[in-house]
Amino acid sequence: MKKVENNFAVTGFIGKDAEIRQFSTASVARFSLAVSRTEQGQEGQEGTRKSAFMNMEAWRKNDSASFELLKKGQMITVEGYMKPEEWTDTDGKKHNRIIFVATKFYEPVEKPEQKDKPKGKSKSKKAAA
Repeated sequence: MKKVENNFAVTGFIGKDAEIRQFSTASVARFSLAVSRTEQGQEGQEGTRKSAFMNMEAWRKNDSASFELLKKGQMITVEGYMKPEEWTDTDGKKHNRIIFVATKFYEPVEKPEQKDKPKGKSKSKKAAA
């Protein structure tokens, strides 16, 4: 049976400065990450941009806690796993949500721009002698 992995990698913009809480041995930063994609339009029409905010949290031991990148508007790439949370409110109603736990986050690596390559096979022409 194939093993199912619980992980993700996504690039987006931080919605607001991270909320950081410190505990005795670790710290957690909670922040939202704005991600978007283009939905295909009908033939001949441009697609529309759809955005969403993902709730992220990043844990670090206090001796290695560095959350400097987690500022509003910063573009970052986040890698991690999804953690389900369930709770019951004071009215007895059950709630659940998915938290995206960041195990790594960093500035995205820029890909070099590729020049447009001609489509199809290129044929080399021999010079006539």
